[in-house]
Amino acid sequence: MALNGMQIYKLLPRKNCKECGFPTCLAFAMKLAQGGTEAEKCPYMSDEAKAQLAEATAPPMRTVKFGTNDLEYSLGGETVLFRHEKTFVNRPRFAVMFSDTMSPEEIEKKIKNINAVNYTRINEEMYVEIAAFRCESQDKDTFISLIKKVTEKCSKVVPMVITDNPEIATAAVSECADKGPILFGANEQNHDAMVNLAKENKLLLGVTADGKEKLYELVEKIQKAGYRELLLDAGSRNLKGAFDDMVNIRRTALLSGDRTFGYPTVAFVCDMAQDKMMQLACASLFVEKYASIIVLSDIDYSLALPLFALRQNIFTDPQRPMRIEQGVYKIGTADEESPLLVTVDFALTYFIVSGEVERSKVPSWILIPDAGGYSVLTAWAAGKFNAKSIAKAVKEFEVENKIKTRELIIPGKVAVLKADIEDELPGWKVIVGAEEAAALPNFLKNYQQAAS
Repeated sequence: MALNGMQIYKLLPRKNCKECGFPTCLAFAMKLAQGGTEAEKCPYMSDEAKAQLAEATAPPMRTVKFGTNDLEYSLGGETVLFRHEKTFVNRPRFAVMFSDTMSPEEIEKKIKNINAVNYTRINEEMYVEIAAFRCESQDKDTFISLIKKVTEKCSKVVPMVITDNPEIATAAVSECADKGPILFGANEQNHDAMVNLAKENKLLLGVTADGKEKLYELVEKIQKAGYRELLLDAGSRNLKGAFDDMVNIRRTALLSGDRTFGYPTVAFVCDMAQDKMMQLACASLFVEKYASIIVLSDIDYSLALPLFALRQNIFTDPQRPMRIEQGVYKIGTADEESPLLVTVDFALTYFIVSGEVERSKVPSWILIPDAGGYSVLTAWAAGKFNAKSIAKAVKEFEVENKIKTRELIIPGKVAVLKADIEDELPGWKVIVGAEEAAALPNFLKNYQQAAS
């Protein structure tokens, strides 16, 4: 239960020492209640008070982790139901399902697809994060052999061990313990053994039950046993039921403040649909509402491109534009005779423009001034992308030492800046370029031909 300012004030030493940066302990308490500072800033607060405050001020949904130091991921920690209220914190992760009853050909095909999906979009590397292993043969050696084969060939995936057999789970966890796997399969019958195994290895534990009511009761038992690194599954394997579960679990945690359901959830899309495009549709839904792990039958580029783009868009802070560092970027084998383009520091604009420049096969330079992280027209309308900011960037990044052409290509949509830039940069010629990035390849090829 959240504490108000006066309740927090009663836990403080009330020295008014000002070492926390606030004039009085009451001011500090009020700010702490609003989430505007941290309890650690008070040097005299007792450990007991800190523990009480940590519990009271923690997000209603617990943040849990899996993986290792090199590939560690966080799930949960959400505080709002809708992105426009604040922002979403920890993006969902995608998994590919493997079964130990699959044919070698099917396993190899999935391995190949996982390794092929690896690209960068707006400064973020996109790849499959999890390989989910379902033990259907009930043969320990067959299951461990599958885990070993896939994890050796797919170096970036974190294993998700899915079995309700504690003996098989123990052996499987032992095989991949160095990768920080997820252990999934704790239920009403085996939860004592599975909790002990998760505790011993400090693993994220997947808990499943037949319906939300039974899941709630099971989570209460596991919490009483002292374990809270959990991933929830209410058992529905159809789209409507799973969607209802996701929404109700999230609402119970965030709106009712009930920490029994304050954990991330998993959606087994692979069990909801066989058709590839239907799995894509289901996965898209759960990116938004509200799965933290989404398990698909397989992922290739036709699935990865829309899913990863959707996830990146939804889990980007809408109040903080994605910006790239200002400077001069070299595309291809650009030299002192290559064309110079200018665009804004909004990451999506830059990567679209640079992609089209690369596609043109014309070696070029791209100048990025400080444009406030906005798109071209927005930055221009806000007075951020103007003659002075562009001229300042030319001088700050010593562009004149890199190229001899003294020609600057500006976006066609801000052709109005041409005269002003030439006033700010005597001796330079400003060329109005294409209005749309897609037209850049033809524009640059024509520019290159005219210059030669």
